[in-house]
This record gives sequence, C-alpha cells and structure tokens, in this order.
Amino acid sequence: MKIIRPRLTDFFNIPVTQEQLDFAIPFVDEDIPLYVDPFLLWKSPSMQDTSLHASVLNSFNHLGYMVNTGNESEAIELLKEFSECPEVGLGTSKTKKGAKIGNKQAREILSLFKSIPQIQKNGFTHFETIQMLVDGISKDRISDITCSLIKSFLIDYTIQSSEENKIPLVKTSGLMVYNAKSNILKKEDVFLPQNPESKQPIIFVPKRWLRYIPWLNYDDYFNSFYIKDIDDKIDKNELGRIKILKYNRENYGTVQSYVEIKEREQKDCFNDPLFKQIPIISAKRKLSELQKLPTGTVDAADKRYENVIVQLFASVFYPHLDFADSQARTDSGVLIRDLIFYNNKNLPFLEDIYNKYDCRQIVMELKNVKSLDREHVNQLNRYLSESFGRFGILVTRNEPPKNVQKNLIDLWSGQRKCILVLTDADVDLMVNLFESKQRLPIEVINRAFVEFMRKCPS
Repeated sequence: MKIIRPRLTDFFNIPVTQEQLDFAIPFVDEDIPLYVDPFLLWKSPSMQDTSLHASVLNSFNHLGYMVNTGNESEAIELLKEFSECPEVGLGTSKTKKGAKIGNKQAREILSLFKSIPQIQKNGFTHFETIQMLVDGISKDRISDITCSLIKSFLIDYTIQSSEENKIPLVKTSGLMVYNAKSNILKKEDVFLPQNPESKQPIIFVPKRWLRYIPWLNYDDYFNSFYIKDIDDKIDKNELGRIKILKYNRENYGTVQSYVEIKEREQKDCFNDPLFKQIPIISAKRKLSELQKLPTGTVDAADKRYENVIVQLFASVFYPHLDFADSQARTDSGVLIRDLIFYNNKNLPFLEDIYNKYDCRQIVMELKNVKSLDREHVNQLNRYLSESFGRFGILVTRNEPPKNVQKNLIDLWSGQRKCILVLTDADVDLMVNLFESKQRLPIEVINRAFVEFMRKCPS
C-alpha cells in the first residue's frame, strides 16, 4: 500500500513515534532535511561522542600527513570517497542520490595542509572551517565526511537500534568502510536495514548530532564576524565569496579567532529537533486568529484557515501523531488531501482505528464553510482508499446539519467507513488542553470517535 512520505518504520509496520527513538527515522523516498554537525560531537558531555570527534579529526588530518609525505594522489582518492555517504540519507535530495567531489576540489582542500602554516603544523581543530577556505564546500559535505569517517561506529549503532526495534537486517556486500586505525578503506560485508524501494543499505544517525546549519558555517562567519571589520580588508563594493575565501587562506588567524568565539558560545549550540511544537502562547494566538476568521473564501479566508489548522494540529497532537504532510496530492495530481498524520498506534484509540479501519495514516480534510454538505463528505470519502484505510476527519467551523450526520452514519453502515467531524469548539478544547497539560489534546478525537460510534447501529 502506498502512503504519503513513507518512513522505514511505516513500511515494516513498526508502531513507534519519532519521539521514542534515539535515531532519526529515515524516509523511504527522500532525505531527512538535517545534517550531522561535528561541533555537537565536540561539545557533547558523552565520552563516546568526544572520542568520535577526535577520531574524525585524526582521520581528516591524516590526509594532510599523506600529502606532506608524498602520497597526495592516494589522499585525493580517499577524500573523494569520504565526500559522499548516501547510506545515512541526510540532506534535501528527492532522489536519495548525491555526487562525490571531483579531483580539483579534493586537491584544493588538501592544498590547505601545505599553504596555511597553522594547518601544516598542527592540522585542523575543527575541519568544518574548510567552508571558509574552499569554494563549493557546504553543510552537506561536512555532514557526509563526518559520517564516512565514523561509518564503522554508525554501522554498529544501526545494527543495535534495528535489533531493539525489530527492523529487518539484510546482508550488504562490499560496503566501503574506513578503518581509523590503519587509515585505509576496506570493503566489508555487513547486515543493515534496506530501503524497500531502492534496495540500498540504510545507516541510522543519532538525533542529538543533527542540525539544519552547522554551528561553524560561512554565512555566520561573514555576517557576525568578518563584516564587522570589513574596512581593514576589502572595499565593500568589491566583496565576493572568492575574495573572502582567499583572504581567509592568507589570514587564517581571522578564522581561528572566529572559531575561538564560537567555542566560548558553545552553550548556545543545540541539536535541531526533527519537529518543534509551537509555544503555548502561539497556539492561543492561532486560536484567536481562527475564531475571528469568516467562513468562505473572501480575502483568502479559506487558505488562512488551513494554515492555522495545520500549525495547530501538528503541534497539539505531537508526539502521539507524527505530522506527515499538508496539501498532499494524489498520484494523478487531481485530488488534494489537506492534512495527513502517521498513525503510530501508540494509544489504544489509534490502535483501534488501525485494526478496525486499516488506518495507516489519518487524513483530514479542512473546510472553512458555514455548513457542511454531502459533497464535502463525498470528497473525503473518495480519499479513503486502500492506501490510507477507511478512517478520516472533516475539520470545519460548525456542527454538521442533521442530513449530513445521517449521511455519515449511512456511510459507516454501508461501507464501514468512519468519518468524524471536528469543529471550532473542538479546536478550542484542544488548545486549552495543550495549555493546561492536564489531558492530551488527541483525546478530543477519541471523544468524537466514541460519540460517533454510539450513534451507529449495532
């Protein structure tokens, strides 16, 4: 069955939320839009993480040793291999495929070990600074190089996590793995999870290492550090990335000063969550905005209504429902489902609708209308196919008229499809529960389900 933005756990029918897991759940057909930040390993209180950071640095600096002892061609080949780690599935690619750096860029990176005295003598203390020294190096390269250099650890971590969560392992032959002790790449046969569509191996990454932007990055360096003293360097009218990179290579002490400042500010460096709830005060403001909205489409009220509901529901139902997507089109591109959540079956009610209605994902149709009619019900009914199951929710402003309520009951009686209706009053209650923390907002859906089932013939 095809679902929207399937995750590995969904494909294998493993009832677990992202909140419950230490690693980021991989998507089957796209990358996770986050990156491993080696600075998080450096600042971590965990001896394991700091040891891994030291291993990354030692391995990266060993490339400099190879360059300076006449093995540049071998170092180039190693660096090219490190530059892409597709098994972790991090980034913004829609195809889960990336490209390694070429000879020219690898040579430019390795030349730093010869051209910059401080690096030639002591190596890097944070290799992320190559972003400030070589053009074309960004967060995805930093992340991939980091993962490649500790791939052996990540493989063990993935195997352990898979066994704990009953994720199937498949033999992967000839996976290139770097040995930090011998400083060589070696093909290994290992057992890893497999992408059910591409059949490629998957490696898990701890959530605590992930950020949208590395703590040390070019834009931050330019905006918060370099630009402050710009008059002493380059004419403002002649600013350009290439000139700045050249200046950094010739004045590496400037980059070192930036790194020292960022190290002192490390208390402000945290991992980025895969999903972040809006604050309670924001939820109250969204509710107030919702209550003031007119019904209909005047002044794009329908779009504003949808935006408010998406932001509210994604937050108030977390972590019991993981948000999947909004405005998701069908394969034909004609029908649009407004709001979709993964059903992780982590509450009795969610498990109940999964078992009774094959509900793998909860589809919600948002209607900013004064009164629901039969066509609104029919529209959601058409979405409830084999892919999603036979459970859906209509979110609207007011209680449906009696003829629509009868239509919903007849639909259950004839096709065993369950469509609930949530109104502004329900949304108000959800936000109040979200604020008070006394009960779960998702219980509002459970209440609507119980009340609906009482109306249906036994």
